[in-house]
This record gives sequence, structure tokens and C-alpha cells, in this order.
Amino acid sequence: MAQVEPINAFDDNYIWAIRDTDKKQVWVVDPGDAEPVLSYLAQHDATLCGILITHHHWDHTNGVAELTHVFPNTNVYGPQNSKFKGITHALRNGDSLTVFEHTFSVLTTPGHTLDHICYCNDVLCFTGDTLFSAGCGRLFEGSAEQMWHSFKLFSQFNDNTLIYCTHEYSAANLAFAIAVEPDNNDIKAHIEWVTTQRKNNLPSLPTRFGIERKINPFLRSDLPHMLHHLPHDVTVNNLTPWHNFAALRLWKDQF
Repeated sequence: MAQVEPINAFDDNYIWAIRDTDKKQVWVVDPGDAEPVLSYLAQHDATLCGILITHHHWDHTNGVAELTHVFPNTNVYGPQNSKFKGITHALRNGDSLTVFEHTFSVLTTPGHTLDHICYCNDVLCFTGDTLFSAGCGRLFEGSAEQMWHSFKLFSQFNDNTLIYCTHEYSAANLAFAIAVEPDNNDIKAHIEWVTTQRKNNLPSLPTRFGIERKINPFLRSDLPHMLHHLPHDVTVNNLTPWHNFAALRLWKDQF
């Protein structure tokens, strides 16, 4: 039976480890640093047998070269259009791969970057820097329209599906979420929970789609009231289906 555990990296990254306790084998997601992964493997007397990459940014990929040097039979899965050259198995939208008992579908989710993909099934999703708890990734390469369409793909997952994103951004994202919806009691309750978790040095992740549909302004951007508190200096000059999303992302950039 595989379990998913966080490996802390840098200031706020999580490298997710998928560990089969019986086989003593591990896959990791977005290893930006090799050292904490090697320490984790040594602690659990485990072997690395696979790497999943969501996009090319250095804090998600810089550990790959050392890890594949130490474990030369390790396959590296990632987006087929990635700038990162360490991928051995290129993936496209709709592809699938199996990690222990989990079979994941690949979703292309451009927005944060143009090569971003997510690994999802009905039990859990690795969303990289596309979907955070109470937030979404900054638009470095893609457009708000692309990210909005990427977010629409998440509607297929049930409320209990777990979300494993790659950064501990929940507290900052919730500060923005409550500014967008100051009367949202679900956001207020989640702020209290996250504050307690972080005070106890515990992660605020994974989250669930059921929670995020109540607190995440970007998943809720279609609701008519979401721009009621938009600052006057944030304007969007169109009425496309994604204009709320674009306005919220621009506001968050300045928040």
C-alpha cells in the first residue's frame, strides 16, 4: 500500500514522496533538490524508482540529475514540450502511467508555464504550481484564459479527491481569499485551521477539492459576487467567460 509523504525543500517547497512500504520503493514528484530526497530514502531504507515532473522551473527539477546519477535506472516522466531536458518519458494530455496501485491521467494545464501538466486520478492529484490551496500559480508564461481553461479540467474530480501542490502558500493565499470574500465563513474557518497547523510545524496540505470549492477564489471565479471588492485600480476590459479569473489573478499579483 503506497502512502504519500512530504519532503521539505527550500523555504516552502514540498517534494512529494509516494512510498510503497512493502517494496521499499519510492517515486518523487518535482525534486528541486536532491539532498532531502536522498536523506528521506536513507531514513526509510528505500530505493528511488521514478520521478514525476510537472513543469520545468528549477525548484521542481534541479535535483533530477543527482538523483538519476545515484539511481541510474530511474525513469523521469514529464511534459513533452518542456524546456527541462532531463525527461526520459515524455507525456501528453490524456496519457496515463501507473505508480504502484495508482494509475494517473495526465492533464495539460498551461498557465503558470506553457509546459505544465498535472497527474490525477479520483483519489489524488499532483497539481504542481497550477492549483494551490486557496490559490493558483502566477502566470509566468501562459495567459489567464489558458489558466481558466486549465482550472475547468478540475471540475471532473469529486469533493474527496486529495490535492498535493508543491508550495506551502496556504496562509498567504487565504489572506487574499478573505479579501475577495470577507463574509465567507468557510475561509475564516480554514484560516484558523491552517494557522494552527503551521504553528505546530505541520503542513496545510494535502487539501481536498471539496474544501477548495468553498475557499479558493480562482475555482469560484464564475460566481457573480467575486469582483465586488475588486480594487479600483484593477480593471479588465472584456466580458469573456474568464474575465473574473483574469481580474482576480491581476489583483493577487498586486496584493
